[in-house]
Amino acid sequence: MPGADMNGVPLPQRLVRAVGESPWSERVAVAQERVYGPVIGWARRSPFHTGALGHPVHPMFTDLTLGCWTSAGILDLAGGPQARRSATILVGAGLAAAVPTAIAGTSDWADMTGPERRIGAVHALGTDTAVFLFLGSLIARTRGRHALGVKLGLAGNAILAAAGFLGGHLALNRGTGRRTGAAD
Repeated sequence: MPGADMNGVPLPQRLVRAVGESPWSERVAVAQERVYGPVIGWARRSPFHTGALGHPVHPMFTDLTLGCWTSAGILDLAGGPQARRSATILVGAGLAAAVPTAIAGTSDWADMTGPERRIGAVHALGTDTAVFLFLGSLIARTRGRHALGVKLGLAGNAILAAAGFLGGHLALNRGTGRRTGAAD
């Protein structure tokens, strides 16, 4: 609702509405359709786009991905030098889990239109950025540059928090997480 009265609307909700109405967000969505075009159709037909559970599988996969990366961050901050190997393994596991997570998210996004499509596009841009930060983190860690790897991982987690807020808004506030049929 462009121009709707925003008195009493919490700041996070105003920000999401602004993202959903933004011409910049529309440009992000168009760019993603171009970049990911070949994958979008395949993802839509993949086993990652199912209604068998009554909801998308994307949120379950995000728990695995985020759990790995959050745990790595905790080990980085509190585990000391003896936790470096474990943190590195968790960063790598999170990257592996990010692949089906992204495919499932792409399959869900393919069905969205209007503000949801634009919010989803910005969500995806944030998660894509985080994936590249975690890839850089893994490379740095395996090359003995642990401090750089930690910084890149922490930056990735910060971006994921914002992207996750947008994704949660889509699923919980906008209802994009509803599925009714086994063959959606």
